Amino acid sequence: MRFKWKKLGLISGLSLSLIVAGCGSDDGNVQSDASVSEKMEYTITGLEPGAGQTKKNEKAISAYDSLDGWEQKLSSTGAMLSELSEAISNEEPIIITAWSPHYMFAKWDIKFLEDPKGVYGEEESGTTIARKGLKDEMPIAYTIIDRLHFEIPEIESALLKAQEKDIEEVTQEWVDENKEKVAEWTKGVETVDGTPIELVLTPWADATFTANVAKIVLEQQGFNVTLTPVDPAILFKSIATGDSDASLAPWMPITHGALYAEYEGDFEDLGPSFTGAKIGLAVPSYMDIDSIEDLQPKE
Repeated sequence: MRFKWKKLGLISGLSLSLIVAGCGSDDGNVQSDASVSEKMEYTITGLEPGAGQTKKNEKAISAYDSLDGWEQKLSSTGAMLSELSEAISNEEPIIITAWSPHYMFAKWDIKFLEDPKGVYGEEESGTTIARKGLKDEMPIAYTIIDRLHFEIPEIESALLKAQEKDIEEVTQEWVDENKEKVAEWTKGVETVDGTPIELVLTPWADATFTANVAKIVLEQQGFNVTLTPVDPAILFKSIATGDSDASLAPWMPITHGALYAEYEGDFEDLGPSFTGAKIGLAVPSYMDIDSIEDLQPKE
């Protein structure tokens, strides 16, 4: 499987990993690893049953000796974030399931735990794909879409604002505040008069933000843009068959790797729209712990 990389600086960010929060002692020093693990009751605060991250957490519990005897508390994303907020307010230890980009990293000072065994996989990138023929039929749109690139911290900051405002308002504000970047994306391209173009996206928050930014920028150049949220399998099929024009939403090389391979050769890969996506376990930064292996098994 191949996918093209743009000449972009790598950023840290999109990762799925478990996050742990710990509390400080009276003298300001964080408690010992053993007491922190005990205070967390050897429990990972997780997500819904059946979620991909939930399955990864189960695998981590089996793979790491430091998680021997640990359990995963299943809940919802909202419930997990509420527990994280309460723990941080009281500077108490907590370990959660995390992924980036997500607004949690903009709202709270948290960090991913190192995953030496690679249970949660490598960093991923948001990847831009386009139907074959788009470059010849819509060279202006193709050029703009090919230039679109975001840094994960700015995505997460926008997603945090979207907790209080409509995403359309947030993206318009972002475009207004990033005129120099937008000017780089549209440098040397002409305007059009209502040319229709359809962008497909997954119903994920980061994809919604990047697609809405693309919509505004393309509309400023005169395009009539339609955004269509779909299931990932439908996304790849619609681009491969030419029913849709482009997407910034796929995560590569892991999350959507199988779909990429299934349709490879039937679409064009324009490279990353952002880099450094991750998933894993994470903790508040005040915790003096950096790796899953720093935790202690239940005795």
